[in-house]
Amino acid sequence: MAKITLSHVVKAYTNEVKAVDDLNLEIQDGEFMVLVGPSGCGKSTALRMIAGLEDITGGEISIGDRVVNNLAPKDRDIAMVFQNYALYPHMTVEQNLAFGLQLRGTPKPEIKKRVNDAAKMLGLEQFLKRKPAALSGGQRQRVAMGRAIVREPQAFLMDEPLSNLDAKLRVSMRASLNQLHDRLGVTTVYVTHDQIEAMTLGDRVCVLREGKLQQVDTPQNLFDNPVNLFVAGFIGSPAMNFVTAELVRDGGAHVAFAGFKLPVPDSVLEARSGLDDYFGKEIILGIRPSDFEDAGHNGSDWPTIQAHADVTEELGSEINVIFTIDAPPVEHKDTADLAHDADEDDAAIPLAENKALWTARVNARSHVRPGQDIELSVDTSRLHFFDVGTGLAIGHPEAATVAAATA
Repeated sequence: MAKITLSHVVKAYTNEVKAVDDLNLEIQDGEFMVLVGPSGCGKSTALRMIAGLEDITGGEISIGDRVVNNLAPKDRDIAMVFQNYALYPHMTVEQNLAFGLQLRGTPKPEIKKRVNDAAKMLGLEQFLKRKPAALSGGQRQRVAMGRAIVREPQAFLMDEPLSNLDAKLRVSMRASLNQLHDRLGVTTVYVTHDQIEAMTLGDRVCVLREGKLQQVDTPQNLFDNPVNLFVAGFIGSPAMNFVTAELVRDGGAHVAFAGFKLPVPDSVLEARSGLDDYFGKEIILGIRPSDFEDAGHNGSDWPTIQAHADVTEELGSEINVIFTIDAPPVEHKDTADLAHDADEDDAAIPLAENKALWTARVNARSHVRPGQDIELSVDTSRLHFFDVGTGLAIGHPEAATVAAATA
């Protein structure tokens, strides 16, 4: 096992486009680090540079106590798992697992032991004599992981290994990956564009955008304390709701938007240093769908807003209520990039009369139906506030650092 350090790493192409731009990242020994971001953000390029499959333009990469900038991939003591499995079709599972060890001259008894141990760990014992064509997608991916495991490397590098699997299988494979990491404790760098995958797998998650590091933190801290609009909108599903609002004093602190006025608790003002400088000014307000509830089923003293359910999505244990507010969608580079990358059903799109589409996630006891009015309670202790110009989270301790790094 080993710590992996990227120091001021740059990858620039001949047209001076930087796929990775001054990336500084320290991955601890035994840590499961996930690199996540939209298409083209540089996450796969960063992984390939760690592996030695891409030359770096500038900076330094260390694995353990060695600088590996000029080392060939085979000399870096890492094992890579690819999206497309990369199995040899003419070999059995057993032969695929053993092949890399044979190339390295590992003694036959050791090869047999490692192959059998990996097969047992991954539930592949009954498939050892089969060829890849006779396996399901999930079984092939387990073989690909097994081939990495038998190497006993210092680090695993995984490039979207679950993206070819169906949704149900991805869930079970995520659980298997978590168990494997707990058992092996090997430093792992995992690339995905799926933020749910990132949140469920990573000890820490590194969010990239246009080759630049936006924020690296635990999944829960990314969700609770995003450093800017981009991270706030990218992490979490359904995505955070945004609106341009005004912070006002009216018998206490309030935030006013779209004909609504919500109180801002004193504890929120105290926790967000500098927020009180924005009174009388426009800010961008963010509310997560999970911080709403149907007021008729809430049983708390949360303040409320009135909404008209345009669409409802019944998910069994909860309901997504999709409604419009009387305000246009937020226009900012961060939100524009999010909308460009989002899938069609996730994009925040303007409706008739340029009104923004919001989502509230409420308990299934609500029984709200399309076309009905609903009173929504809001947990105002979890409101998010962003600067209109910079898009940075107001009062976030890392905002200044991120502003300098992404300038």
